[in-house]
Amino acid sequence: MSITSELRRVVADLHRELTRYELVIWTAGNVSARVPGRDLMVIKPSGVSYDDLGPEAMVVTDLHGELVEGELAPSSDAAAHAYVYRHMPEVGGVVHTHSPYATAWAARGEPIPCVLTMIADEFGGDIPVGPFALIGDDSIGRGIVETLRSSRSPAVLMRNHGPFTVGATPRAAVKAAVMVEDVARTVHIARQLGTPDVIGQDQIDHLYARYQNVYGQ
Repeated sequence: MSITSELRRVVADLHRELTRYELVIWTAGNVSARVPGRDLMVIKPSGVSYDDLGPEAMVVTDLHGELVEGELAPSSDAAAHAYVYRHMPEVGGVVHTHSPYATAWAARGEPIPCVLTMIADEFGGDIPVGPFALIGDDSIGRGIVETLRSSRSPAVLMRNHGPFTVGATPRAAVKAAVMVEDVARTVHIARQLGTPDVIGQDQIDHLYARYQNVYGQ
């Protein structure tokens, strides 16, 4: 099996995680994966039902979002994903959703404050807001890169749009998408009860270092 064939299967399987965790509706949202050693990525096609997203439906593009392999048009966010891969070589996966709570924070244009140990663990501080950008070219990608370059967060809330997440692997990017929605919901609920306490920077640094370097197997 070729590298692109295997990645098509992986990316197709990861799209099921978006629906399982209720991060997307209808045909919105997408997962992509960098093809190792090549200036290519695998991404969801545009406007196709999640029920029809088998490996054969995935498309391969270059790192400008232009179709290389596949029968369907690439996602409308392909140029944004491609820009991230071109400018963040450490990134192996990109995810975009319109998950409700994280998108609500994006609509407010407000970072999610680091008031939970889970936020410190996964995001290393506040979850930042990126600039407003129109869909269709690499403007969103530029906003993602500009924002994440000055943050430890694997997630950015693109203003008036929704969350984008990155990871060393596409699975790591999906995990970040699941977690950003979870903490967005929890912090929203906490704010209904009062003003949550922000965790101190020293504690954030300690929690982040432990989770990134010690936690797990």
